[in-house]
Amino acid sequence: MLQTLFVKDFAIVGEAEIGFGPGLTVVTGETGAGKSLMVDALLLLAGQRADAGVVRHGSERAELIADFDLTDAPAARQWLADQEFDDGDDCQLRRVIRAEGASRAWINGRPATLAQMQALAERLIEIHGQHEHQALLDKTSQLALLDAFGDHAALLQPVAALAARWRGIDTRMRELQGDHDHSARIALLSHQVEELDRHALEPAELEALDELHKRLANAGHLIQGTSALAELLDGEGEFSLLRLIHRAQGEIARLAQTDAELGATGELLDAAGVQLDEANSALARYRDALDLDPDKLAEAETQIAKLHELGRKHRIPPADLKIHAQTLRDELETLQDAGAALAKLERERGEVERDYRAAAANLSAARAAAASALGGSVSALMDELGMAGGRFDIEIARSERTTPDAQGLERVEFLVSANPGQPARALRRVASGGELSRISLAIEVAALGADDASADATATDLINTLVFDEVDSGIGGAIAEVVGQKLRRLGAHRQVLCVTHLPQVAAQGHHHLRVTKSSDGASTLTLIESLDEKARRDEIARMLGGVEITRETLAHARQMLEKAQG
Repeated sequence: MLQTLFVKDFAIVGEAEIGFGPGLTVVTGETGAGKSLMVDALLLLAGQRADAGVVRHGSERAELIADFDLTDAPAARQWLADQEFDDGDDCQLRRVIRAEGASRAWINGRPATLAQMQALAERLIEIHGQHEHQALLDKTSQLALLDAFGDHAALLQPVAALAARWRGIDTRMRELQGDHDHSARIALLSHQVEELDRHALEPAELEALDELHKRLANAGHLIQGTSALAELLDGEGEFSLLRLIHRAQGEIARLAQTDAELGATGELLDAAGVQLDEANSALARYRDALDLDPDKLAEAETQIAKLHELGRKHRIPPADLKIHAQTLRDELETLQDAGAALAKLERERGEVERDYRAAAANLSAARAAAASALGGSVSALMDELGMAGGRFDIEIARSERTTPDAQGLERVEFLVSANPGQPARALRRVASGGELSRISLAIEVAALGADDASADATATDLINTLVFDEVDSGIGGAIAEVVGQKLRRLGAHRQVLCVTHLPQVAAQGHHHLRVTKSSDGASTLTLIESLDEKARRDEIARMLGGVEITRETLAHARQMLEKAQG
């Protein structure tokens, strides 16, 4: 619900802050006073393009702020949460338009684009003006309104769920089918898997192969080096290590006979001798195992070269070839099983489509019944609103989509014939702005069920704030009173703001705002004020009697107010 509207230096308004309450708020004033400026401000806050002409002459910028209570606006709250603009149960739209034409917008104090402002406003407020675009002219909105009128949420849910499931299965089938020749891919994968199984090694096996190649490639050098080392340990020379250690052992043994303390040193020499013997034996075994085998070396080099070739081919390190082979094997098995998987998915898709058609048929039947009821209600209201003989129809046509659609099997179009004998035409092609506004009012009243004394406000997905700009254009007398009554009844369920020039409509308001214009010769200002009971009577009298307000005119105004408020 719209709570306050603040405007500063906007058109001919210096500064004004207007509070709004529930029910019907009427806005009156003399012609040219600027009654529609509030509507213009709301349109700009709803994302309409602006130009520098809206900035008050002599000012640098115009500022517009609207505060909304989101208690009964779940769609707006969800949108704010999704866009990370949420800030509790309140929402503020702010826009600044500079004299040079640039503008900026904010949602709850955060910078926003005009597209975001428009998307949010579509969930907060609906403006019915004689020349402004209306949501009721959009086919998607028309279908949503029909479903809300018929309370089709329970029927829509399975239709949307089955359509989503069908799309998921269809996507999986397209992924399995792909755009390539499966036989060629299977052949390639079979060859790659066989080749990798033959040559790829586990990381530990690859490390062992590298060690073998390194040893074979350096066998000559290793044989030469170990032979020289063996000669140093136990050669024929006088100074080989084992010969020297044995000599030292003998000498320490003789000395230990003279001094027993040298026995410990002898034990160390004995241990060193054992270690040298073991080292000499290990070295001999290693030397005997070395093999100068060119064929074996060539075989190792060939295997390593093949691994590197496969690594380049598959663009991965040789150590990852074994894992890659398993990945290719999984894809190969999937493609080999694709035929069976596709057959299973095709059966499942057929079952889902049959369930979808059945659920959608139930929705279609409900829509046909709701269309008939809504068409009859709106046609009756059109007659009351001064379009005698007018007719409102809802055309239901099969959707052009051949695949399951979350919105069901059909699309709708609102058709209207404003005069007897004329063929019904699309609502969006109705030329008369006044007729369009009254038809919109009739649709809103009928959709909400405001003419039914037992109706309640259960349709929470409908917009809570409705604005009608001169909905009473071109009518008067009894029809004007009926328009006012319909607006008042609509205000029992929604917040309604109506700009009017008719006293019959103004008298029906729960709240009354008056717009006046004054000039000091140098500048012109528009003032907006909320009227109390006496001021309302005087304003209604002015609208009835013109320049001269008589006692009879005041009495008539009082009677109109008492009748409307009663």
